[in-house]
Amino acid sequence: MAADIPALHGPLARRQALLLALVLLLAATWPALGHAQPVAAREAMLEVPVVGLDGVIQMIRMRFCQPETGGPAPLVLVNHGLPRETADRVTYALAPCDHEAIRWFLARGFAVGQPLRRGYGISGGPWAEAFSCSMPEFTTMARESARDIAAALALARTLPGVDAARPAVVLGVSAGGWGALALASQNPQGVGAMVNMAGGVGGRVQRVPDSNCRLDLLGEGASSFGSTARVPMIWVYAANDSFFRPSIAAAMHRLFVAGGGAAELHQLDPWGEDGHALFFGRRGSDVWGPLVEDFLRRHGAMP
Repeated sequence: MAADIPALHGPLARRQALLLALVLLLAATWPALGHAQPVAAREAMLEVPVVGLDGVIQMIRMRFCQPETGGPAPLVLVNHGLPRETADRVTYALAPCDHEAIRWFLARGFAVGQPLRRGYGISGGPWAEAFSCSMPEFTTMARESARDIAAALALARTLPGVDAARPAVVLGVSAGGWGALALASQNPQGVGAMVNMAGGVGGRVQRVPDSNCRLDLLGEGASSFGSTARVPMIWVYAANDSFFRPSIAAAMHRLFVAGGGAAELHQLDPWGEDGHALFFGRRGSDVWGPLVEDFLRRHGAMP
């Protein structure tokens, strides 16, 4: 299965099918929007049905950016992290199609989807990834992130602007990277490669750099995910990441691959004031771009 979504029966199943049909209809008929950047010809904001553990359907939002080539393109799904301040979660917004990091993929012929997970910004609803250092359910949190990512992936691969015959790429940043590890453990169908940019949770406890509330649980999660993950992955961390210093990233990677996880780790030189912001940072793609492009080419995931 491409998505970690339980099978539904009866009225709820019919409701889910109706919602999905409406979303697909909207996706197939969105209008072309003018855009300041030539690499993005069309942009749409779509709704994605996510079935929670309780069987209740919640709609999340996904921004979809299609390259100006016009034809179906291979998909990269970019998954956001947590805001530094918890209070900012309800106003969290996705990067626009003309953001440097998104343009990097568009310029190389990818269509880009960005899901906004449950409890964030305009997606609203209960925060499915809720955790605290007093109750650090790191693995459960990651699997709930993966639930949203998997639902968005399944829908995005049906869009008219996506070439579903080509392998998709899943990329996660910070908490989104942690969710990508959980998704990797499910070996989702149609995904040819995954990118973990500074992935993890529990960093900067009480805003203190280089601290983490439960390194043991972070390691247990990485080990658990790696025991079944077989999708090729690249992990990218900067030396001055204030959330996950090099020793933490290396320990997570070691535990992930010990169980059979397929991941290569790149520890980069310090970047900017805080390397945790590398992916979306100004000119960050000059640093991570060559590594990601080489990795995707080697695994047959570049257009």
